[in-house]
Amino acid sequence: MKSRLLICIALTTALLGSQLSRAATIPFSKSRPFNLFVPTTYNASTPSPLVIGLSGYNQTGAQFEKYLKLTPIAQADGFLYVHPDGSKDSHGIRFWNGTPECCNFYNPKVDDAAYIMSIVDAVSAAYAVDANRIYIIGYSNGGFLTNNLACRYADRIAGIVNISGGSYTSSAACRPSAPISVLEIWGTNDETYKINHILGKPIPGAMKIFATWGAINNCIAPARTSPTKLDLDVNVLGPETSVVQFQGCPASTAIDFWKMVGAGHAPKFSKDFPNQIMGWLLTHVKVPVK
Repeated sequence: MKSRLLICIALTTALLGSQLSRAATIPFSKSRPFNLFVPTTYNASTPSPLVIGLSGYNQTGAQFEKYLKLTPIAQADGFLYVHPDGSKDSHGIRFWNGTPECCNFYNPKVDDAAYIMSIVDAVSAAYAVDANRIYIIGYSNGGFLTNNLACRYADRIAGIVNISGGSYTSSAACRPSAPISVLEIWGTNDETYKINHILGKPIPGAMKIFATWGAINNCIAPARTSPTKLDLDVNVLGPETSVVQFQGCPASTAIDFWKMVGAGHAPKFSKDFPNQIMGWLLTHVKVPVK
């Protein structure tokens, strides 16, 4: 029985590898070029979800992909996927102009939120994109931009996942035009988990950001902790992650917080983590604003 299981796993792995080799990676030549991953299952007659992944400070899009490994999930689940690069500052460091707090320290004219939405527009013009299933995933500095996008373009984005990334210092700076699903993921040993500073600029901690999103979406407080725990960080023994959820959020939306007790700023995620975050995102479809 065990040998049959191993054979099945090997065949499944080989099949996925073969499918990935036949999938298309399409370059888009613009002032800031990017590549689009198109799964082999893509069909122009059936609109597909679009996922954009945003890297951390001093990371490339390729490094973000190496960290989270979303490409095999894009192939398996059939979504279009982009992991673009941030700009380089005067020191050659890649960054995203997420919010005034982070992390555009040398070039205040970069509007990265507009750039990401231009990617959405370019891909949507060339491929059949489901306008109600556009998602953003950001890590660290990319998380700041992810929260920014949710604040500015909630009418177009169905949901976001923010991993270890901050948001605006003032909640008044975030006034989304529609409800949006938000999953915040933080480790309690992350130096930014509690209120901290970046170059003297105060930033809100994880729980404040989570509470702010609950209030913005008019969910019912207080949030509740689920009895079910998740095992996300392989460096922390056992299921370390509590699932905290607001209740009574607008239809088809959710505001959740995955609290990784004992994890740091850059957890070593389990092999199931990409499936877990995409499983969460893909269940939340944007309800068009009437």
